[in-house]
Amino acid sequence: MEILILTGKFGMGHWSASQSLAGQLEAEGHKAVLVDFFDYALPELAPSMYWGFSFLVTHMGGLYNAYHRLTRNVDNEVPMVSLLRCRLGELLGTVRPDVILSTHPVCSCVVSRYKRDEGGRVPLITCITDVTSHSEWIHPGTDCYLVPSPNVRAALMAKGVDPERILVSGIPVKADFGRAARSQEGPRELLIMGGGLGLMPRNNSFYEALNGLEGVHTTILTGKNDRLYRRLAGRYEQIEAVPFTDRVPEYMGRAHLMLSKPGGITTFEAIAARLPMLAWEPFLEQERENARFLVSHGMARVAAMEEEACLAAIRETIYDRELLAGMERAMEKMAAELCRNAACAVVSALEREAVCA
Repeated sequence: MEILILTGKFGMGHWSASQSLAGQLEAEGHKAVLVDFFDYALPELAPSMYWGFSFLVTHMGGLYNAYHRLTRNVDNEVPMVSLLRCRLGELLGTVRPDVILSTHPVCSCVVSRYKRDEGGRVPLITCITDVTSHSEWIHPGTDCYLVPSPNVRAALMAKGVDPERILVSGIPVKADFGRAARSQEGPRELLIMGGGLGLMPRNNSFYEALNGLEGVHTTILTGKNDRLYRRLAGRYEQIEAVPFTDRVPEYMGRAHLMLSKPGGITTFEAIAARLPMLAWEPFLEQERENARFLVSHGMARVAAMEEEACLAAIRETIYDRELLAGMERAMEKMAAELCRNAACAVVSALEREAVCA
């Protein structure tokens, strides 16, 4: 079958989930067409929209959070939906998919509106990419919801979504992320992610303290933050600075503890790798929901952004083997509740229905 995957780059989580879904579907013999719908529909505006969103969440997070809370349980339609619907019609005339899969709430809204107005019958699968039941994701034209956790499934049911239309899949991550056999000999391995996002403390005292942790080797993924990489590379004996890399599964596989921003994708990469987490104290509402999910299931603790408190959280966690083992067991339990190939299962079921029709 041919599956059109619609997404947007408002943060890279939606795009990353779409890539993972495309890989899963193509491995099952389907054809996946991945489209940044905002770039397709509004090519001249999309770069400014993405820049504006990044500026908003980085510098005006309080305003963003207020809007997110006010609309959590409110049905709303996105601006310019009529224009976006017309552009979707053009795209469907070109691609002619058997199934549409959306990893962004606006894309789901536009497809739902198109189906209502045009009488379209193409099945719509919506994949929710944060641990949230925000109403922006819920649209009447959706045939199936792929949700991150049983909690989100229950919340969608409470909002009137048919339980038979909801599958608990987790947030899609690449197949490279999986349970690793971590060495219990040698130093404890601490993995820190977030350098590319400007989350890292600026004071040298923080890195000196990390370097001085007895029996701990720290790997810091600096992403595209070349300034941070140059500052750290080769300076500390027990700190390895790594620039932008595609070897994240490998680094997760050897770590005993990860300190990271609790984004949706990172959260489920950690669950797939059974890697206990310290979540940077989140500010954005979606990340708060992700962190609450992790902590409530015993898979993570929250570490304050303040330097001394963060170091204290690291010390209290990384040396406590019983605590880390408990987090791993909690992640194992959660992983057992997820159907990581749910999208493939739904598409295969639709394919069987088409054959029998």
